[in-house]
Amino acid sequence: MAAVTSVKEFRVEEAATDDELGRGAFVFTDDYSVFDWGKMPDTIPDKGASLCAMGAFNFELLESDGIPTHYRGVVPDGDDDPIALEDVSEPPREMAIDLTQVPDLPNDGREYDYDSYHGDAGENYLIPLEVVFRNQVPIGSSLRRRTDPADHGLGLDSWPAEAVDLEAPIVEFSTKYEESDRYLDRKEADTIAGIADIADLESIAREVNRLVTDRAQEAGLDHQDGKIECCYYDGEIRVADVVGTFDENRFSYEGTQLSKEVLRQYHKRTQPDWVRAVEAAKAEAKQDGVADWKSLCEERPASLEDDVLETARDMYCAGTNAYVGRELFDAPPLSSAIGAVRRL
Repeated sequence: MAAVTSVKEFRVEEAATDDELGRGAFVFTDDYSVFDWGKMPDTIPDKGASLCAMGAFNFELLESDGIPTHYRGVVPDGDDDPIALEDVSEPPREMAIDLTQVPDLPNDGREYDYDSYHGDAGENYLIPLEVVFRNQVPIGSSLRRRTDPADHGLGLDSWPAEAVDLEAPIVEFSTKYEESDRYLDRKEADTIAGIADIADLESIAREVNRLVTDRAQEAGLDHQDGKIECCYYDGEIRVADVVGTFDENRFSYEGTQLSKEVLRQYHKRTQPDWVRAVEAAKAEAKQDGVADWKSLCEERPASLEDDVLETARDMYCAGTNAYVGRELFDAPPLSSAIGAVRRL
């Protein structure tokens, strides 16, 4: 059995039960998504392999530091058994994972029934939260529209047109399965987490942030922000989904963004009517208590030019090479790839 998310296929080989983990895999595609739209009109060559390799590298980094995850290894083309990333000769596209239960989350408009979710989840489930960590406040960060610099002890009257360092990392919680994600106060996040302890979730997020930040620094990158998702099994929280890629996290290189944020900002500059229509549809849906905002959007995104897709491809591949410390991809040096990003 397989399902497709916006950028990867999710394959179930053995379903999870109330008291046992299942087995499955992520198969990463070259699709991309911005502004919660889902699959966009184009694909970015080698993007899927980039995310798979970088995610595998980070899972192995976490496991070596004693942080439990659902990762089982990468699966080379034509093989069945997962192996370590260091043992592949070509960039992998498939990641073997343990599976947990993901119950239905009933909703009436924008009201979601988490009691029902946890009633079906038992003690083996995907925690329906995203745990966000922030070291900086880059352009495009939602923190800029939700807070002022003074809220974080920064001596600024307004957010400048550049990334701002935070004095210490901050951790926030947002919904995962609601049609439009929303940030939560700690009390509501604790309720939505179920029997998983919210303090443990925060502690794990800070450790993941520390490890990814340190590795990025070794590779000459700045790690600005990111998120994790987790599952709960046998009394233990395990890191799930994918960790520390250029889609889940924001990095920069010599002051230039190195992440999916490049594509977000490019659409803002070149397709402002579509971006405004997305924002308007989300606002209308929120006002009317409607979950499906996309059906209210009157515009559709346009395809990107070939040179933009090539620049995006080189950014993902050169960035992954630098981060994993290995020439997995045939890509230009990171400095050249970033030069092309600056010219977009």
